[in-house]
Amino acid sequence: MTEPEKEQVSLKDMPRKQRRVLGVLLEKAFTVPDQYPMTLKGTTTGCNQKNNRDPISNYDEDDVQETLAALQERGLIACLHTESGRTERYRHYMRHKTTLNEPQLAIMTELMLRGKQQLGELRSRASRMVMIDSQEDLRRELQVLMAAGLVRANGPLERRGIEVDHDLYPHSENHEPLAEYRADEAEAPAPSPSPSISRPVSRPTDEASSAGDGRIANLETLVRELREEVRSVRSEFATLQDRFDDLRRQLGG
Repeated sequence: MTEPEKEQVSLKDMPRKQRRVLGVLLEKAFTVPDQYPMTLKGTTTGCNQKNNRDPISNYDEDDVQETLAALQERGLIACLHTESGRTERYRHYMRHKTTLNEPQLAIMTELMLRGKQQLGELRSRASRMVMIDSQEDLRRELQVLMAAGLVRANGPLERRGIEVDHDLYPHSENHEPLAEYRADEAEAPAPSPSPSISRPVSRPTDEASSAGDGRIANLETLVRELREEVRSVRSEFATLQDRFDDLRRQLGG
């Protein structure tokens, strides 16, 4: 079999079904290489998984076959024939048709399969395919993807609670926007007081109000951190469920 040509292929304007099917081929190439390349039946099953998918889909084999053909026309996948000639199998050509490295491919895979998510969730899920050691490593890869126009974010990647999503949507698709970004005032450094010889004494009511505002800000920060930890635990559980399901399939269960 000859290798595909090395020209770059655009990933923009990719319909939902194409993103799901391409994401499945990428995911399975990472997580279950013994079952890869994928059959039509296996690809359909992967598209309709209940875990690690958002939204849940219910494609039939005709839907997936048509989508695979469209991805072939774009040069992003290829159909391989086994020696027996009975079963066609499909593989992606993303390593040949794009300049994306392995972590970037894993990130794009997760975003295609699940859509927008926060950085903690994204790192946990992408790391089941390729280890991403830290949030800083994730941010570095995301910056490359954003510069290429493949990923969008609702604010600076350094801030807590930022959402990211792929930017492959066709203009005709009514996709959910990212949450509006608002700077976290609780994280902003307090302004330094202006030097003066004497300062007016605050009234007790002002001091009580200021202390109450500070406690509320601290509680809001704590709630945000706890929510992020819960999302991370849920993501790790989904990753373990994925691995269990893949192992069960390998064992014929």
